[in-house]
Amino acid sequence: MISGLGAKGDGLAEIDGRPLFLPQTVPGDRVLARVTGERSGGFKGTVIELLEAGPLRAEPPCPFFGPCGGCALQHFDEAAYGDWKAALLPQALERRGLEAGKLNPLVKIPPGRRRRLVLSATRTAKTVLLGYHERESHRLVDIDHCLLATPGVTALLPPLHDFLGALLSVREEARITLLESETGLDLLIDSRHPLALRDRELLAAFAETADLARLSWADSGAEAELVSLRREPLLTFGGVPVVPPPGGFVQPSAEGQQVLVDRVMAATPKTAKTAADLFSGCGTFSFPLAERLEVYAAEGERDAVAALSAAARRSDRAARITAEVRDLARFPVLADELSGGDMVVFDPPRNGAREQVRELAASDVPLVIAVSCNPTTFARDARSLVDGGYRLKEATPIDQFPWSGHLELVAVFER
Repeated sequence: MISGLGAKGDGLAEIDGRPLFLPQTVPGDRVLARVTGERSGGFKGTVIELLEAGPLRAEPPCPFFGPCGGCALQHFDEAAYGDWKAALLPQALERRGLEAGKLNPLVKIPPGRRRRLVLSATRTAKTVLLGYHERESHRLVDIDHCLLATPGVTALLPPLHDFLGALLSVREEARITLLESETGLDLLIDSRHPLALRDRELLAAFAETADLARLSWADSGAEAELVSLRREPLLTFGGVPVVPPPGGFVQPSAEGQQVLVDRVMAATPKTAKTAADLFSGCGTFSFPLAERLEVYAAEGERDAVAALSAAARRSDRAARITAEVRDLARFPVLADELSGGDMVVFDPPRNGAREQVRELAASDVPLVIAVSCNPTTFARDARSLVDGGYRLKEATPIDQFPWSGHLELVAVFER
């Protein structure tokens, strides 16, 4: 019998007093399962047969659900799913002995809003596979649409599938990053396939036919090479148009980005004059803050800082933004550098900001706003801030990743 859900959305059963994680099950299911290994102090397994469906099981809306590893929870009742997602943040805080002074309701971003997808592709002897890997597998599931993505991104999948069939040789692979910018689709193809003149002609022709804003090419993570620029792909942050680097990180949905910015700006005091934006990316929070504050932006990705700086120079905020390339895991902004500032915003990757938070906890900054996509590492970092004298005033969970175990959040800390 499945008794609950784990943090990643797997159903939970029990063997010898230890948890057994079973994907694609929901509370109330009775299943026949096989143990396949160990995980998180317990076991992981696979379902052999669903003996009896629980009352919270729903019909998945996507025909690819199951094999496709892109979603984990399409089979879960919508209301129960919302309750489970909303509980992820308070549960993570409780495990660290923390509680938010005010926990706001879950903000839901519905499916069909994902403007950025990262897919994999491979050419087999018979066909091209374009899509997501199966869970814990190297096998690719070929998809021709995605319910998470915007209509513009989804519409590109079939022609992109056919194009990769003409471009790639047998056994060649590619990593595809798709972004629907405000001026059109931005496509980055990362592959070891050697580009000949014919390939470049094919790429340029595809960019024209598919009406791409920009098409870039990278070789195994190397610096991206511009192949076709028909117009600059633009995203607007705080009223400032920014050209993001090819394949660079941006918030996955425009709606989710707006919620995050609104929460950060609502927590910004009217009396504040300076702000540090740490893990700034290409300026999601820097530009809204710089409408009236002096902003120091630090980010480890050189391309992101270049995009931020170029956008600042073209705007009316150049004098209010100072941007620096800085690996904040290895060289965090020190407490002495932060002290005397009015506020800090930080938005780290999924592994959190352990080193940077130590310096924040030792500073005298009166206000810290944390943005995170991982409640577990956020709670760890929050513990450090609270131990350093901060109070967790408010937190807002945001479901920017529907049908998954991922959760975005914004939290406000005050001294």
